[in-house]
Amino acid sequence: MRLTALDEAAEAIGLKKNQGVAEARAICPALDVVEEDLGADRRLLDGIADWCDRYTPLVALDGRDGLFLDITGCAHLFGGEKALLKDILSRLFQMGIDARGAISSAPGLSWAISRFGSGGVIADEEMEHVLSPLPVASLRLEEQTIAALQKLGLKQVGDLLLAPRAPLARRFGAHLLLRLDQALGRDEEPVSPRRAVASLSAERRLTDPIQAEEDILYLTGQIALSLKTSLEERGAGGRAFELVLFRVDGRVFRVAAGASQPLRDPRRIAALFSERLQAVHDDLDAGYGFEILRLNVMRHEAFDAAQEDFDGDRQKDVSLASFVDRVSARLGADCLQSFQLRESHVPERAMTAAPAIRTLSSGKKPEASGFSWSRSERPLRLFLRPESVEVSLAEVPEGPPDSFRWRRMLHRVSRSQGPERLAMEWWIDGTDARARDYFRIEDDTGHRFWIYREGLYGQLPPPRWFMHGVFA
Repeated sequence: MRLTALDEAAEAIGLKKNQGVAEARAICPALDVVEEDLGADRRLLDGIADWCDRYTPLVALDGRDGLFLDITGCAHLFGGEKALLKDILSRLFQMGIDARGAISSAPGLSWAISRFGSGGVIADEEMEHVLSPLPVASLRLEEQTIAALQKLGLKQVGDLLLAPRAPLARRFGAHLLLRLDQALGRDEEPVSPRRAVASLSAERRLTDPIQAEEDILYLTGQIALSLKTSLEERGAGGRAFELVLFRVDGRVFRVAAGASQPLRDPRRIAALFSERLQAVHDDLDAGYGFEILRLNVMRHEAFDAAQEDFDGDRQKDVSLASFVDRVSARLGADCLQSFQLRESHVPERAMTAAPAIRTLSSGKKPEASGFSWSRSERPLRLFLRPESVEVSLAEVPEGPPDSFRWRRMLHRVSRSQGPERLAMEWWIDGTDARARDYFRIEDDTGHRFWIYREGLYGQLPPPRWFMHGVFA
């Protein structure tokens, strides 16, 4: 058992990381040791990262105990960089989290100052002066490299700055110089955010937190109204939205909603979240209220601003899209399915099911796809897998059956039409796949079926009959 993390009191009495617990207890018998829980630590760090979204959407995880925030263009919203850093650290301290932070134009320098310095805001002209007295471990190097540098007497970053670069590269590789240049801002180091960045975003900060669902929906509509102008300027409408709710105690809730067609109307956007809030009602704990509401447009597409025609067809499309959006928001995107044609003449492959909220946006009807796999009438209900039927007597070689037994019931054929021969797709089924002869059958009670014979009489193996669908 070894120590993996220390607080300031433990560091003050001389304890160190990776020190044995028995040795640490010998130094301090009253030492309070808590077993490490990596999962809980990661959940805490994810929660803090979600909370930091109030300052910038560009938040990245840094190992097991750190965060990178790209605050480019955000600092002025909080009174400048010093005020922003002070607000972050003071709020975290009020939540019981002792954190250190630094702001600079180089992520590597901010990392070094946060862990080995006193923090604060570092100007560009002070970067080299602030970095020089720090240990070489502040450059995010491997332990072997750090130990080798210290054996040579290169213990501080300033020692590396005074040393020739070519011998350092030959001895320790280019990675050492890369880390040094990143810390000095000479080499760009991008911050990769942990979440997808919204294409458009708007928020409302509240002096009095809200709890009621009606207030949340009202403010959502107001925020959506402020986004409408930006969407119009882009000639676009939102397809995927995200409502982010920041609770006063630091917890963050994210509610996602999608639309089948690009949306700009604030009322329809608010209606989407009305259904979503009903679906996640039990998981949404308002607690002492939400202090920040943010509406993100995660994905947008070109908006068709066509004028409605006089016969009202446009209104029918809007009503259908609104129905699909609200039902999908309440019950999930897969609750409503629509069918799309595929270029295959094999009936079970000729169409595929997809969520209606995704397919409705194309605006194309099945017959407009440019491909028609049906040259004759098809049954209203097509079975996913054809079911075997027993045929006692049939016209040879290519006639329909006189009677057949399906699902333990005997059906006598009174009318038939066919055959319609369909060859299988050899590139999928192989060259040995047998052709199908389809018949439309009506029995003596008026029921209509769609059956087929696989193979021909007089060939081996003997042909088999299957039920593939039923008509109305």
